Amino acid sequence: MKKVVLLLTLMSLLALAACGGKSTSTPGSASGEEFVVGTDAAYAPFEYLKDGKIVGFDVDLLKAVMKEAKLDYKLKNTGWEPLFASLRDEQVQAGISAITINDKRKQSYDFSTPYFESINKILTKQESNIKSVDDLKGKKVSVQNGTTGQEALEKKFGKDNASVKKYESNVLAIQALLNGEVDAVVADNTVVDEYAKNNPDKKLVVVNDKTNFESEYYGIALPKGSKDKATVDKALKKVIEDGTYTKIYKKWFKVEPNLDALKK
Repeated sequence: MKKVVLLLTLMSLLALAACGGKSTSTPGSASGEEFVVGTDAAYAPFEYLKDGKIVGFDVDLLKAVMKEAKLDYKLKNTGWEPLFASLRDEQVQAGISAITINDKRKQSYDFSTPYFESINKILTKQESNIKSVDDLKGKKVSVQNGTTGQEALEKKFGKDNASVKKYESNVLAIQALLNGEVDAVVADNTVVDEYAKNNPDKKLVVVNDKTNFESEYYGIALPKGSKDKATVDKALKKVIEDGTYTKIYKKWFKVEPNLDALKK
């Protein structure tokens, strides 16, 4: 009899343990998988490595959105081009890396509603005579491969133009300028603005050409047909509306965000 009671007690404990484990877990994606978010941690101030940890504006925003969405997530440093391959193969459930929403990308990926307004700018040396995109004709210009900066230059000067030098990251693209390998860099405004401001000894200037560069908007990328889009959009909207977004924005950029631009 004691053996029967002991067996029944053990079975009850196992059942309770199983139920308890299931009810206390934090949900992953809508598909039930772990919610893995890819990024390219070489794009300060959006995402970069500091003391071996990924930090930046995108990182703080993602944390707030995932908390609001009640999604247990893992941020993975995939690199830029592998990030898009991982999204296509659904090896990651989302990507955040200052990714511009455009028609070409929307053919292969879904995007959240916009969370950041950006525009490409030119970074060059102070002694340069470059004052606009038109002045880049015949000069060597570095870009990060697969970015809208590359697309803008190829639209202006032709695809596969030998003067447009493609690099794996903006860090390498800027280093090429410092080494004298190119005459200028084209990248998102916050990247070149921050670099010029934080490195006054490099004697660089930022050229803003709104005639040739239009405003762009970043979004959180998702695999095509993702069931998580509605959840992410709802959480992002709440984070923007309740003031969390503004707090994070001011922390990283020291100015108020243009929320009206994101709502258009």
